[in-house]
Amino acid sequence: MEDASVRETASRPRGRFAVRPLHAWFFVVAVAAVAADQVTKAIIRGWGEQGEILAEFGPLRIIHVTNSGAAFGMFQDAGPLLIITSIVGMTAILVYLFNPGFAQPLMRLGLALMLGGAIGNLIDRLHAGEVVDFIKVPNFPAFNLADSCITIGVLVMIWAMLREEAKRTDAENS
Repeated sequence: MEDASVRETASRPRGRFAVRPLHAWFFVVAVAAVAADQVTKAIIRGWGEQGEILAEFGPLRIIHVTNSGAAFGMFQDAGPLLIITSIVGMTAILVYLFNPGFAQPLMRLGLALMLGGAIGNLIDRLHAGEVVDFIKVPNFPAFNLADSCITIGVLVMIWAMLREEAKRTDAENS
């Protein structure tokens, strides 16, 4: 039977950088998020005209709309600022990726989803100056798969941090 301290040492990142070939799945998740986002946006662009409701599933609507601003329609027509902000955010994600404190798989998953979502929306901004949004639920602005990846990534990161804090608290109280 393996000693717990040996397992902990083996799983802990060594050295200054926390990224190892073992963690290549991070980039696979990020690329998959970008690909899924871009494919769904291409389908929406080819499927219907701007403003057209393409499908309805109860309260959920698939509608072709564009947004030249940030989340919830803020900062309309602030393309250059949003491009710079996206690049800064993606750089921060990559810095955190190399930080040993973010080496836990759940934190890496959250970072990968956020990076994929940021790249997906950045591609739209660079290509067309606006992003394609197509998922609409009542009482909420339309959004896209990239926005969903960013939101889910943030929630996964929060969950991972809360789990780590709970583990630390349990260990201190034991």
